Formats: sequence, C-alpha cells, structure tokens
Amino acid sequence: MDDETLLASDFEAERPHLRAVAYRMLGSFAEADDAVQEAWLRLAGTDAAAIDNLPGWLTTVVSRICLDVLRRRSARPDAPTGALEPDPVVSPAGGLTPEDEALLADTVGLALAVVLDTLGPAERVAYVLHDIFALPFDDVASIVGRSAAATRQLASRARRRVEGRAPVPDVGLPEQRRVVDAFFAASRAGDIDALVAVLDPDVVLRSDGDAQAGGRVVVHGAEAVAGQAMRFSQLSDHVRPALVNGIAGVVVAPAGRPQSVMAFTVVGGRIVAIDSVSDRARLGALPLPDLPLAGGGRP
Repeated sequence: MDDETLLASDFEAERPHLRAVAYRMLGSFAEADDAVQEAWLRLAGTDAAAIDNLPGWLTTVVSRICLDVLRRRSARPDAPTGALEPDPVVSPAGGLTPEDEALLADTVGLALAVVLDTLGPAERVAYVLHDIFALPFDDVASIVGRSAAATRQLASRARRRVEGRAPVPDVGLPEQRRVVDAFFAASRAGDIDALVAVLDPDVVLRSDGDAQAGGRVVVHGAEAVAGQAMRFSQLSDHVRPALVNGIAGVVVAPAGRPQSVMAFTVVGGRIVAIDSVSDRARLGALPLPDLPLAGGGRP
C-alpha cells in the first residue's frame, strides 16, 4: 500500500468522528460534509509525515473550518437572530443505527441543537469540543484563538445557556413513545383537553415552517400548542414513529411523502418541547429511513 492510499485510509477511519464534530457545530449535513471534505484537501496538500497526531490534527482543522463558517453566518446582514431548526438525524423507532450513534456523539434531542444555534461562534465551538467531545481546554484554546482561561469561560457561559434552555428527557424511550402516542391520539380524536394534559404548561413548539407557507413558527404554552395541533389533526393518520436525534419523534408522510419531521422532548411525563422541520426543500434533502406507519401499517 503506497503512502497516498494509506493516508486516505487513515482519513476515512476518522471521517465519522470529523462529521460528528462538524454536524454538532454547524447543524447542517451539507455544510458538515463540506467541512470534512475541505479537511481532506488540506491534508492532501500537507506533508503528512510531519503530523504527529493525525486525529488531533484533523479535528483541529475541521473545527477551524467550522468556526470560519459560523463567523461568516453571524456576519451576514440578514442573519436570523433566533435559533434555527438544525437538520434532524432520523432513525428507525427501534433504535439508532451505528452511523447515527457516531453522528450524535452521545447527545440527545433536537432542542439542544436548536439552542446551540443561539451561541456565538467561539462559544459554540468551545462548548461542542469540550463538553460534547471532551477536548482539553488547552487544545480548544488554540482553535478559538483565546487563552485557556478565556476558553474555559466561553464554555461555561455556553453551558449555562444550554442547561437553562435545552431540556433533557428524564424518561426512557418507551415512556417517551407512550406520551407521543397519546398526543397524536388526542389530536386524531379532536380532544383538546387530552392534548393539553400531555403538554407541559410552558411547552414550546418550534418549526422552520415552509417558505411557501409563511416561514418559521414559534408557539408557547400548552393551550396555544394544542390549538396548533388541532389545526393539523388530519395528519395524525399519516404518522410514522421514528427516533429524531435520539428521542421519540415522528415523520408525518401523507401518501408516503414526508411533510414534516417532529421531535418531542418529554420530561416528567409531559411534552416540554416540540421541534419540527417541514421546509420542503430541506426535507427532500434529508436521508430518511423506510418507516412503517403507526400500528405497523403501510400506505
């Protein structure tokens, strides 16, 4: 095996980790893949013999590429001020695939990824690298261009914001699924009281919407979210159970065509957050598994 082939093989071994790092930083599959590809091009143009720690070197390169992307985003005059719904990782309801496990890096929930998008570029990089991927602060500091002490403060500030705004499910998947099933059963029956009963009083519904239908939607409060669910109750018959970023979710697919992907964060037996992606262009680009309808049927 020649040196170039060996280098390519070593890079491919690191690709799942690099893609997970880039996805967590950028929330976009396409941008994550672009960042990983750019890292390969930089490696191919470097004297690999001079690299003592190839995994560490590649993680640094990908992280710096992602930091540049985040800075360009925040510098755009039309940059949104709120969180964006990231590309969801959709898996079969029975469990994560090995590829999805690597991509999610032991973190769960779409709500976390939404909150990450509210962080400043350096905060997000510091939090992702240290708190999710356990990179030492000295290494993170060299990537964000700060001292180790300043980088520690960045991660601490990001952690406080994440912990305050990204609830973590405190129940197992069977209980999550029971609550989600109850949500759709109530919606299907038109029972608004039953809907409110499975929603936390302070529940938040976030959706990227559809550019053709008015764009992003954020709804707060159990009664308001229940009312929103009642507007789309006819879609309850087209629900396909799934895992969305590792928690209970669904793909709504009338006639087999995905119309939305929804993740439900369940805490204490009630839904505290619903995160939905329904933009047609984004849905068309997502890698979605083949999922049966609720109850095991197929259209």
